[in-house]
Amino acid sequence: MHTYDEDLALWMDAQIQLLLEHRFAELDVDNLVAELDGMKKQYEHELDSRLTVLIMHLLKCQYQKDYPQNKWRSTLIEQRYRLSRLLKTSPSTRKLVPKYATECYPIARRRAAEETGLGEDVFPHSLPYSIEQLMDQAFMP
Repeated sequence: MHTYDEDLALWMDAQIQLLLEHRFAELDVDNLVAELDGMKKQYEHELDSRLTVLIMHLLKCQYQKDYPQNKWRSTLIEQRYRLSRLLKTSPSTRKLVPKYATECYPIARRRAAEETGLGEDVFPHSLPYSIEQLMDQAFMP
């Protein structure tokens, strides 16, 4: 049997086979737990990343008056679609949206300022959008 450190893909195949055969005593429990925990963290990282990009583009749409808003629509559609898919795959993650949106706002604000050339002080100091607005495909500031 392949070990975790030798070949991750073959190790996963072996663990799947052991599970299917109900050979639980032979499972590599420590590494299975680590992998599952890593998967959970990936979902949370994706949620944070997509919210950051979404909020940054909403800010750019609202405050970058000399740039056509429709240029950002595609990104808004994409990020909202990816967020909805993530939340559909892992509905329990939905409860994290308010927390992550609030936590990622400062970096979204900073990135919006950097990309627009506007000062950070142009943008609100706290998240100006509701969770409903963030997730609403039709919402444009």
